[in-house]
Amino acid sequence: MAGTDSSASSRQSSFNSLAKDLELPVEQGCLSIVVLGASGDLAKKKTFPALYHLFEQGFIQSGDVHIFGYARSNLSDEGLRERIRGYLKGASEEHLSEFLQLIKYVSGSYDSGEGFDKLNKEISEYEMSNNSGSSRRLFYLALPPSVYPSVCKMIRTYCMNPTSRTGWTRVIVEKPFGKDLDSAEELSSQLGELFEEDQLYRIDHYLGKELVQNLLVLRFANRLFLPLWNRDNVDNIQIVFREDFGTDGRGGYFDQYGIIRDIIQNHLLQVFCLVAMEKPVSLKPEHIRDEKVKVLQSVNPIKDEEVVLGQYQGYKDDPTVPDDSNTPTFASIVLRVHNERWEGVPFILKAGKALNSRKAEIRVQFKDVPGDIFRCKKQGRNEFVIRLQPSEAMYMKLTVKKPGLEMATEQSELDLSYGMRYQNVKIPEAYERLILDTIRGDQQHFVRRDELKAAWQIFTPLLHDIDAGKLKTVPYQPGSRGPKEADELSEKVGYMQTHGYIWIPPTLA
Repeated sequence: MAGTDSSASSRQSSFNSLAKDLELPVEQGCLSIVVLGASGDLAKKKTFPALYHLFEQGFIQSGDVHIFGYARSNLSDEGLRERIRGYLKGASEEHLSEFLQLIKYVSGSYDSGEGFDKLNKEISEYEMSNNSGSSRRLFYLALPPSVYPSVCKMIRTYCMNPTSRTGWTRVIVEKPFGKDLDSAEELSSQLGELFEEDQLYRIDHYLGKELVQNLLVLRFANRLFLPLWNRDNVDNIQIVFREDFGTDGRGGYFDQYGIIRDIIQNHLLQVFCLVAMEKPVSLKPEHIRDEKVKVLQSVNPIKDEEVVLGQYQGYKDDPTVPDDSNTPTFASIVLRVHNERWEGVPFILKAGKALNSRKAEIRVQFKDVPGDIFRCKKQGRNEFVIRLQPSEAMYMKLTVKKPGLEMATEQSELDLSYGMRYQNVKIPEAYERLILDTIRGDQQHFVRRDELKAAWQIFTPLLHDIDAGKLKTVPYQPGSRGPKEADELSEKVGYMQTHGYIWIPPTLA
């Protein structure tokens, strides 16, 4: 049964050791997980499946946890369970049935005390029956940010863990955290009046991705990279997010935000922090987050001439999108870091929809070899590529001798492809990891308030210029690389494209 096998005990023992190193409390006992917005797509597609997989692997156990769904929909416990079942295809029926029995549904509005009072009574009843003396309450807001203040006020008023019991109350909020600096600060202030910073977990699922989590290990546990990771050796760094589909029925929602708010200001900027930050004093969450804030505060103001905005042709055919929309579905932005390590090295953050491929990756391009005796400069530079999704991999592009009697060179790679190296290892979904981190009280992979403020300070002037129409989008064809101006910008700031080389993910075939 889930939660009773030896592997679960082994994982718990491993965590206890890690928690001691990070000075995290090791807690046992009654845990209530409340998913607000339980009938919505995010909860059904991401939150509940993540909870199931944690349960299946023994990280949350049936004797210690109960899950409550809360929404306005008129549903029964069984009605919610059946909805969730539809998103857990292929699951073990034994584990699935046991998991679904942990779920209870409470119906209520998001701005009225009646529903939250009822929710609190249900949680309290479970805690009393558990008889552990502990009250750990985790609230996951799978809701639009517009209702965060009212919902958090209801939680604070009606649903906090009782002072008579040991434990905690923690709240996970989803992005977007505001639309600019002022709105983000207003939201932070509203939530800050209700909860302490260590009770708030601002989730950016990109920080839960396996290869993103690997960045600190790669940078600071390998002697190979330590002397190379600086302006003396690195020419430029690209952080790229590409999707091969458009807004697909989400045009009206997407048009309120655009690609910069939706992807670059949060997901790609988080990756940027981990690539560019200095070595933290330790792995303690606050030490890591301190270094992320420092590097954000070192970013120079974005120059208009180092921005390319695009909108794919056909975007405005969506009836929910205004005919005069200037919302970018593509953006390429150069960030400049004013510090000793990165002065003069452009960081190119690029994201777009309706492009010719789907991938997210980091490309660290090194400078040319001085005194190139092999005359191979045109073939391309050394690059260290970290493929975040799909086909997770890391590979180093090298110049090697082509097999044969001639002294001819070509580009090849040293390749670590996760699908080959870790064939029998399940790579966890980002939401699994981040929910587990919240239960454990580890805030390393969540966004701190001052970090959020520093991120918005970088992008707010640019976003206001776009909203005011001072910067215009250029059209590009769906299924293309995006606007040609983006490639021209990358070339202008120093990126050298490798011609004739394509990385092919290895397979077992």
